[in-house]
Amino acid sequence: MIIVNFKNYVFGKETLALARRISKVNGKVIVAVPSVDVGSVASKTKLKVYAEHVDSVSGSTTTGYVVPESVKGVGGKGVLINHSEHKISMNEIKLTVARCKKLGLETVVCVSKLGDVRKIMKFKPKAIAYEDAKLISTGKSITKYDAESVRKFASLLKGNKIVPLCGAGISSKEDIKEAKKLGCKGVLVASAVAKKGDVNILK
Repeated sequence: MIIVNFKNYVFGKETLALARRISKVNGKVIVAVPSVDVGSVASKTKLKVYAEHVDSVSGSTTTGYVVPESVKGVGGKGVLINHSEHKISMNEIKLTVARCKKLGLETVVCVSKLGDVRKIMKFKPKAIAYEDAKLISTGKSITKYDAESVRKFASLLKGNKIVPLCGAGISSKEDIKEAKKLGCKGVLVASAVAKKGDVNILK
C-alpha cells in the first residue's frame, strides 16, 4: 500500500498532471490530495483518491469545514487523519474515523508516538501510519534513521487487520523495500514525489 500525500505542493491542473504521471507508473498507488482537487483527480484518473483531511462535524450549517460527505460525493475513497502537520485530539480522531466508516470511506490515521498506537487501534481504521515528525521533508528516511521504532510499531499491529504503514523521509525504492523488511505493509510518501516529482520510486 503506497500513499502519496500531495500536501500543498501543487494545485489544480498541476495536481491532476502529477496524478496522471503517477497513474502511468503505478495504477495501484493511492493519492491524498487537497480536498478542492479530490473530484478532479477522482473523475479524470483511475487512481484511488483520498482527501488530506476531513472534519468530524455533520449537518449543513458547517461553513468552512470539510465534511466527509463532500469527499465521498465527488468520488473520494478515503481520508488521511491526524497528519503531523494537521494534528487533532484523540477524541476527534475517534469521531472522524467513525463518521467516515459509516459513509464507507477508508481511513488512514497518522501517529507520531508509539504510545498512541494501541488507543487508535481501538477505533479500527483501515491503516495506521507511523511517522517521525522530525524526519518529514528531510529526505532522511524513517526506515534508516528510526528503524527500531518502525519495527516496534509494526509488531504492535502484527496479527491485526489494520495495515501498518510508515512515513517521513521516504525517498527511494530502497526505502520502500526496507519498510517491508521492518514489518510494514506500505508507506506514506510526500516530498520525494509531490515536490521533487520523482514518480519512478513508485514502480
